Amino acid sequence: MDRLSGLTAFVRTADLGSFVAAGRVLGLSASAVGKAVTTLERELGVRLLQRSTRSIRLTEEGRLFHERCRRILDDLDDAEASLADAVATPRGRLRVSVPIVSYHLLLPVLPEFVRRYPEIELDLDFNDRIVDLIDEEVDVAIRSGVLPDSRLMTRALRPFQLLLCAAPSYLREHGRPECPRDLEGHHAVRFRFPNSRKLQEWPITLPPEGKEPRLKTVLNCNNMEALGGAVLSGLGIGCLPDFLARHHLRDGRLHTVLDAHLDAPGQFHLLWPSNRHLSPKVRVFVDFLSERLFADRCENVPAIQAAQ
Repeated sequence: MDRLSGLTAFVRTADLGSFVAAGRVLGLSASAVGKAVTTLERELGVRLLQRSTRSIRLTEEGRLFHERCRRILDDLDDAEASLADAVATPRGRLRVSVPIVSYHLLLPVLPEFVRRYPEIELDLDFNDRIVDLIDEEVDVAIRSGVLPDSRLMTRALRPFQLLLCAAPSYLREHGRPECPRDLEGHHAVRFRFPNSRKLQEWPITLPPEGKEPRLKTVLNCNNMEALGGAVLSGLGIGCLPDFLARHHLRDGRLHTVLDAHLDAPGQFHLLWPSNRHLSPKVRVFVDFLSERLFADRCENVPAIQAAQ
């Protein structure tokens, strides 16, 4: 503790330029601060400060030592803040960005979260575009796909698969494709990414020298739930994530095609800004969703448009 007191006295003196000012901040006398710095210099065997009747300035050795000590004290402050956060009651407004299609999957689990953390106010932004968490001051987002922003912390969640699906009525009229080349001329319902406006590529594995089948796009849209509705109505074949198609596949309203020719693993992520320490409200929300909504055993997983 004596060494820590000496480091603190030295850093405050270097920052403020006098023992008097440092003592005022530390609640000590100027002589006590000066004695602590002198003791530190004696232990290190090097002069850190040049004193005169008018000023105090860092020596070259003191300047190097000050930079390291400043980082040490900042880390200590951060550790203390993290500990305080760990025992604090999570509270305040929590802004969360989620895709539109996830409302019927996310909302059922939120009453449990509200019961656990009654002092958190959830502010949910249902939007299919990829938001900038930093600029738009969003606390947490749910995404999948490429995550290039190094300013964000991430937690990997439930994996998913993309499936090619069609309604029974469409397959009766147009036939069931048995291999990729059978897709030639079939009606396609395509997803268009909201940010780039590019059409989603279907995850078809072609044989060597195989040609990309030419599809007839009859509809494209930037909302995955609307795309699912179009496929259900029999407009054509569409590419849907497994969690969105699951119930319709069970009740026979949709069938999958070309399962053996698809290679489309995906991964969900929670993202939040990379602060020095995680606030209590963000920490409990991330932990809750990881436990409650995105466990491997859970079937109710929100649909997330890939960041493309």
